[in-house]
Amino acid sequence: MSNITHEIQKRILVLDGAMGTMLQRYKFSEEDFRGERFKDYPTSLKGNNDLLSLTQPEAIAEVHRKYFEAGADIVETNTFSGTTIAMGDYNMEDLVYELNFESAKIARKVADDFTKANPEKPRFVAGSIGPTNRTASLSPDVNRPEFRAVTFDDLRIAYKQQVEALIDGGVDVLLVETIFDTLNAKACLFAIDEVKEARNIDIPIMVSGTITDASGRTLSGQTVEAFLTSISHIPLLSVGFNCALGAEQLQPYLQRLSNATQFYTSAHPNAGLPNAFGEYDQSPKEMQVLIENYLKDGLINIIGGCCGTNPEHIKAIADVAKNYKPRMVVSV
Repeated sequence: MSNITHEIQKRILVLDGAMGTMLQRYKFSEEDFRGERFKDYPTSLKGNNDLLSLTQPEAIAEVHRKYFEAGADIVETNTFSGTTIAMGDYNMEDLVYELNFESAKIARKVADDFTKANPEKPRFVAGSIGPTNRTASLSPDVNRPEFRAVTFDDLRIAYKQQVEALIDGGVDVLLVETIFDTLNAKACLFAIDEVKEARNIDIPIMVSGTITDASGRTLSGQTVEAFLTSISHIPLLSVGFNCALGAEQLQPYLQRLSNATQFYTSAHPNAGLPNAFGEYDQSPKEMQVLIENYLKDGLINIIGGCCGTNPEHIKAIADVAKNYKPRMVVSV
């Protein structure tokens, strides 16, 4: 379905930066989120960024364009919360297929425009699949450790709907990202496998976990190596880490990952750690210097940015990435 598997062998691929950071620049009001179609909707919709693919599609397309102009090879669809589970917060479960399909179509159109303008640098669309706002491994109730707010099957069904819509919309690769609970991710990977088998297709899969603190573990308690073992039964294009940490804090875990896997590796860290106001202060130049350490050590095949990053960060990363060869994938 795509030649991303060929491109990743030639060079380090650059992923885009944060969608939320960019959308904050528009200062969209409640009315902007609603648009004409949802003006009388009974639930507050401000903050539902995925909905903007329906009510402000040109803004979403513009964000994609800015990242491609900055040097990105891959942009993510505006679908991080595009499951019935996450959309339940807004009583919009019925819109899930449309949200994913339209988001994929927007990104596909922009990517195709850039590829047509420069066929030597093909651009790709990654279907962004977030972790949902529930965890299958942990109880949300401290007094009931056995309780689970979601089941494996709930997740599988929700993810399957999202995956089908993203594929129908034309994505090149599926990106299962910001994984804090590997059981959630396994439900997603199971759903992807079901769709692939039912449709008799193959589509590359990227997996990106989250190391939540200096313990070097995911929120559900897995080390880098345990996380890798848990998801390695599926043929993956890449495995990596994103979010929670900045580039400096993430490096030792990427080193461990790179040493342990035969998959290609990815990273899209935050622009440093948040300040007292929850904002990200790291400049593009500061982030570029830290990312270059990854490249010097040959740790990375795909590099981008997460929270707090914008096209200026991605341009700085792309400018330095072109000077280095991608990580060599060897048998472990």
